[in-house]
Amino acid sequence: MITQVRGRLVEKNPTEVVVDCNGVGYLLHISLNTYAALPADENVVLYTHLSVREDAHTLFGFINKTERAIFKFLISVSGVGPSIARTMLSSMTAEEIQQAIASENVALIQSVKGIGAKTAQRVIVDLKDKIVKTFDLDEVSMSPSNTNKGEALSALEVLGFQRKQSDKLVATIVKEYPNATIEQIIKLALKSL
Repeated sequence: MITQVRGRLVEKNPTEVVVDCNGVGYLLHISLNTYAALPADENVVLYTHLSVREDAHTLFGFINKTERAIFKFLISVSGVGPSIARTMLSSMTAEEIQQAIASENVALIQSVKGIGAKTAQRVIVDLKDKIVKTFDLDEVSMSPSNTNKGEALSALEVLGFQRKQSDKLVATIVKEYPNATIEQIIKLALKSL
């Protein structure tokens, strides 16, 4: 129904904002990630989702279309309502949620307040194929050593290498050696850099 709101930011706090659109103020519920990306008091565009329940019509706002898509995927899962989906988007970025679902990281999803073990597993079962297909994730990002990849990239950055330069190399290493430890990834990367 309402897919985006463009206007002047009138009020801003970590859970909601008010956007003035030609004299009409829209109250939008937002995640902490959206809050962090918003300007102080300027014209903004927020992508929205209208949640209609028997007792309320609630408008949720998102800084980009990816965050809105993840929100819609999450609320399609039985047991995950708009409130829990917003909490999840506040705890993790949209990209981290994609990676957690694609790599079947139940513990990370379960770490979100309000999500238990069964719900976390249901989120993965229901959304893994959709997330992988929609966001075109490859096997490298889905491999269990993805956390090793991230830690290796951080270590190389600390050592003075540029992240962009290291990222492709580390991705190639992880693809060739999917079970490599963090130390092995760093050593192989250092040989090539």
